[in-house]
Amino acid sequence: MMSFRKSVAAALGAAALLASAALAHEYDVGKIHIDHPWTRATPASAPVAGAYMVLENNGDTPDRLIGGSTPLAKDVQVHSMSMENGVMKMRQLTDGLEIPAHGKIELSPAGFHLMLVGLKHPVEAGGKRIPVTLTFEKAGTVNVELAIEKMGTTAPTAGHGDHAGHDMSGSGMSGMPGHDMSSHSGTSGM
Repeated sequence: MMSFRKSVAAALGAAALLASAALAHEYDVGKIHIDHPWTRATPASAPVAGAYMVLENNGDTPDRLIGGSTPLAKDVQVHSMSMENGVMKMRQLTDGLEIPAHGKIELSPAGFHLMLVGLKHPVEAGGKRIPVTLTFEKAGTVNVELAIEKMGTTAPTAGHGDHAGHDMSGSGMSGMPGHDMSSHSGTSGM
């Protein structure tokens, strides 16, 4: 009887570890640790999507995220977003994004992010994870997968079950007052 209970407890513990590992969704390349890369669903006509994650540099020297590639889009660019005179401005960081030594950078919908430009098809909620190759100046390249959140989500959800954070438009930032998206044609779903 005791042996059976131990076996069941061990099996349940192993299952819990496997489930948490599947949800963890982390990657490493060189001294760079990548935590929970994600994107959100896009409208059918969206030509771009945003990609977000946390990048941590465990090294003694800075590194740079300089871009990437994905079969989903023609290009993967590094972008920043900032507020200027009450207007949201977005621009491409052609030199990439520095990740300081022993520092952490969060890529998020309201700040630094990756832009998947020239989508070949929409990103669908509940779809399979999207493969992306990230390129770092020093650490090199690493293949990651973007989890897909619901359209308008502003932060990733643990386990992708409950989707709590949504912006007011329901489709990213397109068409919202006070946003200047002139440098990007059709940025809905970003």
